[in-house]
Amino acid sequence: MASYDLSTPAGRARAYWDFLWGDHAFLRLGFSNAHWIGPDMIRANQPWPFQLKWWARRGLKTVINLRGGFDSAFYALEKDACERYGLRMVDATMYSREIPSRERMMFAQELFQTIEYPALMHCKSGADRAGIMSVLYRHFHLGEPIREAVKELGFRTLHVRQGKTGVLDYMFERYLTEAESQGIAFMDWVMSDAYDPVAMKKDFQASWWGTLVSDRLLRRE
Repeated sequence: MASYDLSTPAGRARAYWDFLWGDHAFLRLGFSNAHWIGPDMIRANQPWPFQLKWWARRGLKTVINLRGGFDSAFYALEKDACERYGLRMVDATMYSREIPSRERMMFAQELFQTIEYPALMHCKSGADRAGIMSVLYRHFHLGEPIREAVKELGFRTLHVRQGKTGVLDYMFERYLTEAESQGIAFMDWVMSDAYDPVAMKKDFQASWWGTLVSDRLLRRE
């Protein structure tokens, strides 16, 4: 935060410049990739401050940042906007090419049980990290089975399962194949020895063209 002093016009202008070009925010001016995924949750790409103001006026209470990026322009502007518009900002860093640890799974479960709704969660593009957290929201908060909730990981929101980001789909597929058929609940599986994020990532194979699309063309974080 020290590198972006939003208390001065020059500092705020620098933050917006870096946000616009360094974070590719110009691509999101007319495309928010926003979807209601339940009665009290929106998933989206990285919002502009004016978009957070718009949501706040319509009753939004909580903003969940899935990106991390605590020294970045987007984070400084988002934190400032949340403070100005009365929104609670929660940092819940996720990764688009890593299977969540047990600790992150437990954190997500508690998060969706304790935040104030309505809420909005976002990553940069609203596709991968927002996708896996949408699955978990629908499972933990709405009580949907994983088999139904996993539909949130799809090309509708520009998620490319054939690339390295497909490791998120693979994790859920392993659960459905190995545990759901035996009547094992999702979190019971996560807490068991069968849940091994490192081994599952090694087993997953991304296609060359899927990796080309997600990493080279879409330049996903």
